Amino acid sequence: MRSSALFAVGLVVVACGSSNSDGGGSGGTGGTTTDSGVDSSTGGTAGSGGSAGSAGTAGSAGAAGAPVDAGTDGDAAAAAWHLPQCTTVSGTSAVTFTSDDGATLAPVSGVLTGTVYTRGLVALEVPNVLLAASGSNLLRSEDAGCTWSVVDSLPSSIMTLNRGVGDRAWGFQDNDAALVRIDAGTATQLKEPVPNIIGFGADPKNADRARLGGSDGTLWETTDAGVTWSPVGSKPSTGGNLLAYRFGFDPQDLDHVLFGAATIGAWVTFDGGKLWKKSTGLSTGNANAFEVIVSPIDSNVVWAEGIDMVENLANAKSEGRHIYLSTDGGQSFTKVVDHDPGTVTLTNGVLLAPSPADANVVYFEFGTYFQAYGTDIFKFDAAGKNLTQTHNAYDDVSAIAFSPADAKLLYFGITSEQIN
Repeated sequence: MRSSALFAVGLVVVACGSSNSDGGGSGGTGGTTTDSGVDSSTGGTAGSGGSAGSAGTAGSAGAAGAPVDAGTDGDAAAAAWHLPQCTTVSGTSAVTFTSDDGATLAPVSGVLTGTVYTRGLVALEVPNVLLAASGSNLLRSEDAGCTWSVVDSLPSSIMTLNRGVGDRAWGFQDNDAALVRIDAGTATQLKEPVPNIIGFGADPKNADRARLGGSDGTLWETTDAGVTWSPVGSKPSTGGNLLAYRFGFDPQDLDHVLFGAATIGAWVTFDGGKLWKKSTGLSTGNANAFEVIVSPIDSNVVWAEGIDMVENLANAKSEGRHIYLSTDGGQSFTKVVDHDPGTVTLTNGVLLAPSPADANVVYFEFGTYFQAYGTDIFKFDAAGKNLTQTHNAYDDVSAIAFSPADAKLLYFGITSEQIN
């Protein structure tokens, strides 16, 4: 469950439709700003998606139409991917997909019950193969997300997944010690170098090389597929006690790392931790940086979410909660989305999912089981200064992945929080 509440000051918030749930609030409307957008990066031309199906009965998600295949992309692996050739998901109730930013969702098999988190969800380089970590189950689909099966068990029920090279992925439990390497659907538990992992990055070209960050501020590297780990670089010179939240690794360059922590805000390194620089723009004083993530297609673009403690202590309407944007690799940030109670909700550690097709775009969400509220899916476009919103009846969406065939097709990892 995620709590606390946000609005984009100077943004246009547009309600994009709902998915048959009661209690979903639509977004309000703000004015326009003069914030500059981000240069987008484009790949090959993708084919168009199919039309969305009609909504189901109240309380359940509408059926997503089956999109057509995407056109040829410049990357060979992406070109071999196709969009889901189905309108419903079978084999699991933990993963669904949408082609309209969450306005309609593909129906799934059964109903997710109890307390189950689907924190891990990745589309692999192997065409049409996805992995999901739902509870302690490792799920696998080999047909672009239409059918799923349990292929292995995991050492933790709340694992995050990172895509590796080929049919490899990595998994870790946030702020804990569980660490696995996944090859062709088989999970191998690894000896972690630190007791609490708060970030992971996989080399996009060398399958055996990866890095991770610990809550003590240290960076570690493996070059033998996780069998052994060695320290790299140094800790950020923050001074005093350290309460770390997140390491964010550049998917294209593991030497480029962001570090987010309580009070001291964010720090950035471009040389693997040899030299750290404090990021500016989060606050005129202290700031908490809960999430930091680098665009998968533009290393200059970094998104962050946190609290400006100066505004928080001044009882600002936003409570000091913002999503921030950097266009210089994380050296400086600008506030682009603000928390506004009743309209847009930002919590401590919002899921941020940057688009792999447009560096201007990031998705985020707010979901809760409380009073059967459901989940808001937000899409922010820095180029147009627009914030759009859809709603669904699920307790939460804990992971978002993009189809390599067409980034407009989103996969959602579903969470159930039935707490007595």
